[in-house]
Amino acid sequence: MEKRKLGKTDMQVSVLGFGGSEIGYEHATAETVARLLNSALDVGLNAIDTAECYVNSEELIGQAVAGRRNDCYLFSKCGHPEGWGREDWRPRSLLKSIERSLRRLRTDHLDLVQLHSCSEAQLRKGDVIEALQQARQRGYTRHIGYSGDGHAARYALECRQFDTLQTSINIADQEALELTLLLARERNIGVIAKRPIANAAWKIGRKPADPYLHTYWERLQKLTYDFLRAELKNAVATALRFTLSIPGVHTAIVGTTKPGRWHENAAMLAAGPLPPEQFERIRARWEEVADATWVGQT
Repeated sequence: MEKRKLGKTDMQVSVLGFGGSEIGYEHATAETVARLLNSALDVGLNAIDTAECYVNSEELIGQAVAGRRNDCYLFSKCGHPEGWGREDWRPRSLLKSIERSLRRLRTDHLDLVQLHSCSEAQLRKGDVIEALQQARQRGYTRHIGYSGDGHAARYALECRQFDTLQTSINIADQEALELTLLLARERNIGVIAKRPIANAAWKIGRKPADPYLHTYWERLQKLTYDFLRAELKNAVATALRFTLSIPGVHTAIVGTTKPGRWHENAAMLAAGPLPPEQFERIRARWEEVADATWVGQT
């Protein structure tokens, strides 16, 4: 699998990474996660991203890859120690959370710790950034990053304190291409694309029951991309290749609880980047339809 240098870091990351939210929220078994991750590591995946608030995701990943620490880069996030939506940005809390992540992931260091959707106002205070810098000084992590969207993500780049940016980039979420990615490329910041297939929000052909998918579903109804009428696996392949064709994107994080799914996604990339004319049609349609309310989804 192709690898790309993650910005100014020393990490050569696989273009397809593993996102750990689904295994936590969908209650995957330890056996399933071990099979999923080890089979993926065997064929070239090396970027594993999770967060303290993804239920027991860190523990599941720690159990699965503890014996293969040198085969992968471990990324986690902090700021929601009691679960998503319950923020705690106190420096002491952030450091305790990172220490807990190390124990859960069964490692003595992380390759990347990211602030998880911290607001611009909170970032501007500076103490959350200082907490991550302290974590790096203590050897808890080699690199520090910001995970989020919109103007908070823009400020994270402007302040010049982070090594990476994780942000939403996909066929239904393209604000970042102009708001943050140009600046990230200019400053050699590593870019991790989250939601790279727009959560396949179109796949069942009707509005999903899960409110989490509604924004993308509604946008896609207006974007009316012709390729979404193709067989699902081909539509997903086009969506994923679009995200990885964007200049400055280094890896795309895809979550699954199905051991065979990662291999399917990896196979989709064998065709390489989208043809330029197809890529430009998707961009042109976005620019034609999207309005100022179509902001990056946290």
